[in-house]
Amino acid sequence: MIKYSLICSEKHEFEVWFSNSSDYDAQKSKLLISCPYCSSTKIEKGIMAPNIASSRKREKTAMEKDRNLSDLNSVIGKLRQHIKEKFEYVGDKFPEEARAIYYGEKEERKIYGEASLDEAKNLQDEGISLSAIPQLASPKNKKKLN
Repeated sequence: MIKYSLICSEKHEFEVWFSNSSDYDAQKSKLLISCPYCSSTKIEKGIMAPNIASSRKREKTAMEKDRNLSDLNSVIGKLRQHIKEKFEYVGDKFPEEARAIYYGEKEERKIYGEASLDEAKNLQDEGISLSAIPQLASPKNKKKLN
């Protein structure tokens, strides 16, 4: 894949990905490339600079990803702890308990537990509001909520 910076006859600049440079040439000759702003098919390549990642840049990017993952895991961990402290765990009885609460058969309370995707969809189809509890983002740091 190759990304070209392109300019139309009206001086609009935009970028497009191509399989290779000959793919660009073929599409341009058949007038298949058009400006997303004005639809002009008079297109030329703009000035481009290769995006070559140095080892320092790759290291910095990896550190940023690790920091972002750590921040995300921190937020998810706090959310999971809040749920554990403030909600009642009902395990695999979640669908039955959610229905009983929704239909007024049991006292209203905050619950969490397990449900299959089909069970969750059926609950939503019945109008029962529910949300999935996110897992930690890194497989090596996964922790059970209960």
